[in-house]
Amino acid sequence: MIFSLASDIGKVRKNNEDFVDAKIICKDDETKIGIFALADGMGGHNKGEVASVMAVNGIIEFLSENLSQSGNIKIDYFDDIIKQAYNQVNYSIHEKSKEDESFNGMGTTLVTVIIYNDDMYVANVGDSRCYIFRDEKLKRITIDHSVVEDLVRMNIISEEEAMTHPIRNHITRAMGTDEMVIVDIFRKKLKPNDKILMATDGLTGYVLDEKIQEILTSNNDLDATTKDLIEFANEVSGKDNTSVILIEQS
Repeated sequence: MIFSLASDIGKVRKNNEDFVDAKIICKDDETKIGIFALADGMGGHNKGEVASVMAVNGIIEFLSENLSQSGNIKIDYFDDIIKQAYNQVNYSIHEKSKEDESFNGMGTTLVTVIIYNDDMYVANVGDSRCYIFRDEKLKRITIDHSVVEDLVRMNIISEEEAMTHPIRNHITRAMGTDEMVIVDIFRKKLKPNDKILMATDGLTGYVLDEKIQEILTSNNDLDATTKDLIEFANEVSGKDNTSVILIEQS
């Protein structure tokens, strides 16, 4: 697998509360596990970036240490390990938020992708998203934990209306805001040349899926496509930080 990642502050914000990272675990020449994580932090006193960094670093560290043991990949326990990872990271952020008044209320979204052979696991809390791009068609995997997502799913508003809704930034689930967290986990079988897109709402909150699909179709170079997605988000808005991870299955 190959991948590209980038995060941009945008045109308005004074700091970047998004954070992205990835790690490829190589057990041998034939055995690799890809771990990709993306977070969009929130909270007063610019502490959103603290939460997002803690989330991404924490989830990658936990998964790196626990997905394999004594050279064996614990594929049968991936779901349980992911849940444990999210609960530990959530606990760490929640405890940090209580250390000082300036950290009070901080939290973050967190979407994680794990790829092992042709198996992909996607875990999500919040409204950062994961898509699969196959045969030039873009399909969303994750479900936003947000007020407007609930309204869209109930056919009260459209996806276009959700982008300009006055409470479009209100999420219903986040890492670190409560003692316990519920994580959505999705499992997909990958095919060669599939692309996986992970993004914060700096992209998906301002750019329709149809336009994202068009950009993905127009260029096969991952670095160039990642750059194009962020540049277009800044062109149409730039009001938020924008982060993207783009992965291609070999």
